[in-house]
Amino acid sequence: MKNVIAFFVGFIFALGLGYSGMTQPHIVRGFLDFFGDWNIALVGVMAGAIMLHAVVFALIKHRKSPLLDTQFYVPTRKDIDKKLILGAAIFGLGWGWAGICPGPGIVSLASGNVGIILFVISMIGGMYFFKSIEKRI
Repeated sequence: MKNVIAFFVGFIFALGLGYSGMTQPHIVRGFLDFFGDWNIALVGVMAGAIMLHAVVFALIKHRKSPLLDTQFYVPTRKDIDKKLILGAAIFGLGWGWAGICPGPGIVSLASGNVGIILFVISMIGGMYFFKSIEKRI
């Protein structure tokens, strides 16, 4: 049952990404181009996501567990280190340069766009590369 619900929620999320324009790199790059031809369209997407999260979080924060599991899985680390800052900077630069982040990239695979396919392959390759060197860092 968990997998069916996860698939349904993921499908709805994918539809939302497509409908909002998050799967179109030129729209994302336009949103990030504050000093050029700024495209304000994704501000509504961001505001809607923040409002929905605020409402849902207020409803579930007092629960002892989620509906379909025995506990919430919440990160416990609160420290900010060089690894976190560097990783966030690399992620942000890559997202801004490519105009797409991992979720919309995976959704966009359905388009068959060669650039998107290369993006996802590179993203997965980067994850494996990092895992192979993580212990040495």
